[in-house]
Amino acid sequence: MKKTLTLLLFVLVASTSWAQGIAALDELKADPRKSYGTDFPYEYTTPRLTKAPSGYKPFYISHYGRHGSRYYWNAMLYQELANLLTKAHERGQLTPAGEAFFEKFMAAKDELSTGVSELSNLGWEQHQRIARTMYNNFPEVFKKGGNVLAIASLSGRCVLSMSSFCQELVQCNPKIEIREQSSRFTLDGVVPSDRQNPHKRQFPKAKPRWEQNKDKFTFDESLREKVVNRTFTSTDSLPGNMHHIGSNLINLYTSLPSIGHEGMMEGLIFDSELAAQWEQNNLGSYTWVFEPQYEMIPILEDIIKKASAVIDGSSDHIADLRFGHDTCLGPLTVLMGLNGADKDPEDPFEVKNCYQNWQTGKASNLQLVFYRDKHGDVLVKCLLNGREASLPVPTTQYPYYRWTDFRDFYTARCNINKS
Repeated sequence: MKKTLTLLLFVLVASTSWAQGIAALDELKADPRKSYGTDFPYEYTTPRLTKAPSGYKPFYISHYGRHGSRYYWNAMLYQELANLLTKAHERGQLTPAGEAFFEKFMAAKDELSTGVSELSNLGWEQHQRIARTMYNNFPEVFKKGGNVLAIASLSGRCVLSMSSFCQELVQCNPKIEIREQSSRFTLDGVVPSDRQNPHKRQFPKAKPRWEQNKDKFTFDESLREKVVNRTFTSTDSLPGNMHHIGSNLINLYTSLPSIGHEGMMEGLIFDSELAAQWEQNNLGSYTWVFEPQYEMIPILEDIIKKASAVIDGSSDHIADLRFGHDTCLGPLTVLMGLNGADKDPEDPFEVKNCYQNWQTGKASNLQLVFYRDKHGDVLVKCLLNGREASLPVPTTQYPYYRWTDFRDFYTARCNINKS
């Protein structure tokens, strides 16, 4: 009997893993732009949310959101491409498609150079829509108005994302009072690793186990060469090597939908090609978010502390909002184990089953929604980019978790990983 139960459990876990993997690849097939990973602009979905257990009503939301779509974060990308393309144009080393790209790029060069790292119009609109969706999904939290604290990193794109979100909430209900703050005082709750954080702590780095089995996965680097060959007739005497030039071109391409220039690189690169190599890029992304996960402990502690204060009555907040970066939200999803992101598989082919890098795209967000019944019992539900997400916390009523179980589980996870 024991062997039978063990076998059934194994089959269940294996089937779930397989289904998640297929689901990830199906999502990619349905929208190849998800292969842009952390450059993927926010996807607006309206999934049906599971009704709360009888007698429970939402009363508080704790949130962490990445800034919205922006121009490329590093001025060097635009500068290097401008220099490269100009020299290739002058020397007749551009293909016809490369020449068309050169003309479009140079026409937009001033805009791109000025906009480096700034929030785009799309980024502003994303947070407006997310805020209104939150309001409409959980009207009980906001209908009477109340106090909200919003904090942001010191980055201008995060401050503007916060402003967009908060303005929209007040448009929904002018009775909502929001205090917005972007300062060193609150960095622990939004970007604890910031060098300006006066309370910055040191945490150990983690190493994902899949890297021990890299040899099982075949990495294809041919796309960079294809893109370069479509752009240039020759790269002789041009600055940069094939790998660097190709990487710059791909990085520009995946950033274009965020700033309204999708057609700039027509004929040079195709979404289907990016989708074909998404799994290998996702492996790199998993390492990138896995290693600094413990550095996000202060954010998780902030979530627990502020929720505890609301529940025990020492805080009157109806929501606590945080606006930061993918460098925090990604590792936070691993630390919290959202949808199994903390599973740390040894097999490289299993990584896609627990983490997909588009989940940390532009304006991606985590919402913890708190429910209470008339007896004061509290439940928590987690949304990742608007969809109900699983947590590694025991529950008999998924997607709802008892607050006390949530609090105790994550308090222990924070404490065990402190250096």
